[in-house]
Amino acid sequence: MRSSPVLPLTWHLARSSGRRGLQSHLLSAAAAAAGALVLLVLLASYLGSGVRADRTAWRQPDAVAARAATAVQTTGTTFVDHRPVTVVSLARLPGRAATPAPPGLDRFPAPGQVSLSPALARLMKELPAERLAHRFPSGGGLGTIGAAGLAAPEELVAVIGRTPEDPAITRAPEGGDFNTLDAHALIAGFAGTKPSTFTAFDQPAALLGGGLLVVPVVVLASAAGRLGAARREQRLAALRLAGATPRQILTMTGAESAAVGLFGACAGALAYVLLLPLLAHVPYGIGTWYTGQLWVGLPWLPATVAAVAVLTSVSAVTTLRGVARSPLGVAQQATPRRTRLIRLVLFGAIGLYVVVSAHGGKLTTGQALALVTLVYSAFWMLGPWVVDMLGRVLGRFARGPATLLAARRLSDDPRGAWRTVSGLVLAGLVAGFFTVGQVGFIGTGYPGQVAVRAADSSPRELTARARESLAEAGVRASVRTVSEDDFDGLLIGEAGIVARVRGGDAELDTAMTALSSLSPGNLPFTEQYANAENDAVTRGIGQMGLAVLCLGFLVAAASAGLTAAATVLDRRRVYGLLRLAGTPLKVLDRARIRETALPLVVLAGGTTATGIYAGTKLNEAFHVEPGSAGVLRLALCVGLGTVTMFAALAGSRPLLRRVTAERSQDPD
Repeated sequence: MRSSPVLPLTWHLARSSGRRGLQSHLLSAAAAAAGALVLLVLLASYLGSGVRADRTAWRQPDAVAARAATAVQTTGTTFVDHRPVTVVSLARLPGRAATPAPPGLDRFPAPGQVSLSPALARLMKELPAERLAHRFPSGGGLGTIGAAGLAAPEELVAVIGRTPEDPAITRAPEGGDFNTLDAHALIAGFAGTKPSTFTAFDQPAALLGGGLLVVPVVVLASAAGRLGAARREQRLAALRLAGATPRQILTMTGAESAAVGLFGACAGALAYVLLLPLLAHVPYGIGTWYTGQLWVGLPWLPATVAAVAVLTSVSAVTTLRGVARSPLGVAQQATPRRTRLIRLVLFGAIGLYVVVSAHGGKLTTGQALALVTLVYSAFWMLGPWVVDMLGRVLGRFARGPATLLAARRLSDDPRGAWRTVSGLVLAGLVAGFFTVGQVGFIGTGYPGQVAVRAADSSPRELTARARESLAEAGVRASVRTVSEDDFDGLLIGEAGIVARVRGGDAELDTAMTALSSLSPGNLPFTEQYANAENDAVTRGIGQMGLAVLCLGFLVAAASAGLTAAATVLDRRRVYGLLRLAGTPLKVLDRARIRETALPLVVLAGGTTATGIYAGTKLNEAFHVEPGSAGVLRLALCVGLGTVTMFAALAGSRPLLRRVTAERSQDPD
């Protein structure tokens, strides 16, 4: 059976394409590598956030029936230096089967034994004992909690062994669906399903950030298949005129682009693996990462590499419709790449649907991501049409050669011009949203106050003991009794005491330490305890917004730089002929700048305005007034985008100089 000559011919043409062909392939591979790297980082943050949450679920294990229980567990939360400290107390039930060791420990703790996370052990050495160390039992020996029981290296966790009759066990609050900072349960193991308050929102926030970035990243990865499209079209049009079938043309293009995309994606995957130790030091949520949490695993790693290679191949194949339909027109560069008005109609329809769907809020995370994807798609669809119209209008009113050249390039190849600015245009949407939009929750505001639940104690007796303890610790504070009928305060309808501390953070921590043994099983708490969940959500969205802004502009910079360089290579024949005709290099460079700056100003202005509108609606939903900080962040992002684009153009200027300096034109 005779083998097909398509693949050998593809390899021969790739080898004989010369230095310019190699440059185009390297640029395509670089785009694929950047896309694969960012996709893997986004995937790692999402999967790693899930691993983090799973590592905290053991602190609130599922309760079992009394006859099946082997131990009792309570979980409480206190704060020191504005950082949460999770305290887990465990007591083995007599006459029952052995309970397995909790995650991070090698054995079930004996009564009086205390195990600390490394970060908590270090903090206990750094702070005076009256601020932290005196809150925990001493004399039973100190152990260390391993990484399997911690969400982050900076997490502060203590595990204390107790007896079942210890008041810290019998008087502990039970917690519940609306109080995940406390727990009390009969257990037989540590197979919990409810993550800690401080890690529960990490994965949804990572999903939101990934949804905002995945479209620009996919655009960058698909751009790898379109780089060098003009040179490829000319070469394949010649083969088509020589008798090659459309199927052979598509096969050759798909194979060549897939090989380049696979090479680039593998390079991006290698960069991801090498950068894992550095990525682990990026703080998110409760702290930095353990390196293993950011490892996506072998099923996801090759799948991402393959997806980028396929995306590159499909993107390259879709550019060959003109070659298959009219190879002669492509060879003579006589087929204008016009856009249709239907793009504007579809943009309006999608925009109307998004506004109606988002009205009133109450969207799930999946629905919000779907709307974000629709907005991206709408601008991606509209972009080439706007560029085409700008080229026509600019050509009609052009008054100089540089402006006329820019207008001609915009109207001749609106899709190519759009690809150069698309990254920054889509980044403008994210910048407008995250710089103006703010998430804020109405929480309790009781600075300098420490509350203690009375549990089984008399509130009046508790007040007298609290005053004695605070006086012995040297803390100046006023103490008042709170009844169950008082809902205006930290206790919110629970009996206990509230101490108003005079001084700063050190005095507040000392007061909490002094009151920690006042009501066994009920740790003292401040307003940070009451606002913990809201603060975690706000912090997660803020950190993810900053990460999305940074990665978005990095993706945009990579897309702009690679596309600008590839455009110079694609047009080297036109640029060379213009130089031979006497056109100054300065005019060609000005034309490049104008054909980039005009679509960028118009389209990025539109997407940024859309992001600002969405951010304003978010502020209205949370009753937050936008401040001057948001305006400054927006101005910084706009300035950064402008600098990024001009840096990309400046980076390709030496390539333009070399291309136009060649007086002989290659016939490819």
